[in-house]
Amino acid sequence: MIAHLLRYWVVSWQLVGNAVLLEAAEEGGFVVKSTELPVASQGETREEALRNIKEAIEGYLEVKAQLLKRKAKVEKAEVVVEAPSALLAESC
Repeated sequence: MIAHLLRYWVVSWQLVGNAVLLEAAEEGGFVVKSTELPVASQGETREEALRNIKEAIEGYLEVKAQLLKRKAKVEKAEVVVEAPSALLAESC
């Protein structure tokens, strides 16, 4: 189930597009930030900055996938417990 959700999230994100903001840095080069993920990078040239953000996004998604796989090993369950009669008598 988690793998399916991850696949859906990644595919949906790719279909929407990998929008980034690219701006000239004061000290030279370029800073680039993802508009949808907590990912940023930089480069001396526009092309280098875009290559670097692509690698950063891929790395972020790989880590996210690994974390979701670990969470998939955990199972959530609900347990119904009958309250002791002494406790029920106190609440009346």
